[in-house]
Amino acid sequence: MILPRYHIAASAIHGAGNGLFLDETVLAGSIITAPDGITETYRYADIMASAELRAQFHASARWFEDRYTLSPDWPDECFINHSFTPNGLWHLGFVFALTDLPAGSEITVDYRHLLPPGQAEDFVDSVTGETITGLSWHESLASSTHALAQLLAAAHR
Repeated sequence: MILPRYHIAASAIHGAGNGLFLDETVLAGSIITAPDGITETYRYADIMASAELRAQFHASARWFEDRYTLSPDWPDECFINHSFTPNGLWHLGFVFALTDLPAGSEITVDYRHLLPPGQAEDFVDSVTGETITGLSWHESLASSTHALAQLLAAAHR
């Protein structure tokens, strides 16, 4: 579920297709998206063992440990694009605003949190040209938890 008003439009990120843009200001530390309607998660090994599930893997996101959701219906949250300097923090399926974001901001997150450990995205980062490679679960959880703690501490000063 996307909490602020938003629209989908052509991304400002070269080669990204469409992006998710805010229609209202969102303050640092506020939740932009929250998980909803998740009926099932799948172990990575089970996805890779099933031709049917593997065919949907392009629409996957890691939620926790070795569990992924598959969203072949491509909900609007899927239009959040990648950045190594994102304005949104992915943490356990939530996306938090990393700074005050004015209306018109395109939401980005670091896709390394959503990918399986060591798996490289099919494209490179459009700004740096670097490969986007999934973090281990422990590295993802530790770094996003630390970033969220700092963000919330700063937002409530």
